[in-house]
Amino acid sequence: MEETRKLIQEELALFESKFNESVQSRIPLLDRVMRYVIKRKGKQLRPMFVFLCAKVTGVPVGESTYKAAAFVELLHTASLVHDDVVDESLERRGFFSINALWKNKIAVLVGDYLLSKGMLLATSPHDYRVLQILSEAVKKMSEGELLQMEKARNLNLREDVYYEIIRNKTASLLSSACAAGIYSATSDQELTDKMREFGEKVGMAFQIKDDLFDYGNEDIGKPTGNDIKEKKLTLPIIYTLNRVDGPTRRKMIYILKNDNRRKERIAYVIQEVVKAGGIEYAEEKMFAFRDEALNILHTFPPSPILDGLENLVRYTTDRKY
Repeated sequence: MEETRKLIQEELALFESKFNESVQSRIPLLDRVMRYVIKRKGKQLRPMFVFLCAKVTGVPVGESTYKAAAFVELLHTASLVHDDVVDESLERRGFFSINALWKNKIAVLVGDYLLSKGMLLATSPHDYRVLQILSEAVKKMSEGELLQMEKARNLNLREDVYYEIIRNKTASLLSSACAAGIYSATSDQELTDKMREFGEKVGMAFQIKDDLFDYGNEDIGKPTGNDIKEKKLTLPIIYTLNRVDGPTRRKMIYILKNDNRRKERIAYVIQEVVKAGGIEYAEEKMFAFRDEALNILHTFPPSPILDGLENLVRYTTDRKY
């Protein structure tokens, strides 16, 4: 990943400066929260995809691409702040979440503020198309979150439902980031559609990898079994429930619905998932999505930027946290 960052290090440095400026406020409380957010930002994968997709055709990066990258990061950060409120999570990346420190009302308003700052970046007709692309991601993310909540109530465990949830909830933002990146540089709708599909495949692989962390013991910033506690549909569980015998299935569903807080019960579910081959099946699907993304990528001419994008795609499935 570091080799990929070097390909766009100048763009990322300027982006970071622009992003920090974009979230500044004259309200002391909001400014304190924003400084906390900036200090604890993640790996900036989505802005990296924006810049790499913008540069993959050899077109120089312009102001529109920086705005797109800032909008993507603002949108991603807002979604995380709101997710922590919805999930009642007190931690994010090993630190206290915004709602843990400043309570839910302030966290919701901070998320709204980040969204509004993103929309204000679209001030020219060319940027308006980027706004459309990214606004579609906001809609899909909300739909995915609500669909997940609905299905968690009755544990509708079909695999196609799972894919619909993660396509909207997670993959839509990465898909829009890739589409916005290349459109900001080329205004080419055909290339934009191609990179949108590329980003969706990467996003699907990324989310399955995230789900798999729930079954490991590595330090990933959230407790093992967290998805089980939250009754979240994940591919290893779906696969397992469709293959175990009736009594085991009923016991697992009972735990998921009614007894998903006790460590020994969570351990039982994880044990059954491992025994049924749920981990291997999810990994197989994850790599299939990754390879579909790489097939799209390889329709572009070879270049160092293309290599960097491929490395970033492989990082999403090979990462340790």
